[in-house]
Amino acid sequence: MNIWKSFIKIKDYGPQPFVVNIDKITKRNYAFRTALWTGRHLQLTLMSIKPGEDIGLEMHPNLDQFIRIEQGQGIVKMGDSKDKLDFHEKVFDDYIIIIPAGKWHNLINTGSKPIKLYSIYAPPQHPHGTIHKTKAEAMAAEKDDHS
Repeated sequence: MNIWKSFIKIKDYGPQPFVVNIDKITKRNYAFRTALWTGRHLQLTLMSIKPGEDIGLEMHPNLDQFIRIEQGQGIVKMGDSKDKLDFHEKVFDDYIIIIPAGKWHNLINTGSKPIKLYSIYAPPQHPHGTIHKTKAEAMAAEKDDHS
């Protein structure tokens, strides 16, 4: 095992080849969202969702999303419109969430410690090198992107 990989900087390594212990680096992330690898067709982001916080209700019309929870617990809600989130599931460590393109969704932290997760977008959703330290910072950046 390479000792330096335990101390790898959390930043965007795409589109270069990249290998990492995803469990360890996901749990080391304290930013709301950090792009870890961005390529032409795929993006991997890390997220840390504080207790009582959520990702924010959103919908991606042209991309599928995969989420894996490495730590924490919550509830995921999905539906065909923001007013009809009729899919609800509790999620915990080691659970995955598949979000098809066009589905409204949110993940709410219902636990007492941060949810640590990684998310894969295909195609990429955020600009290369994205780091949002807080949810407020992420929401402001997304608002600017849609202006």
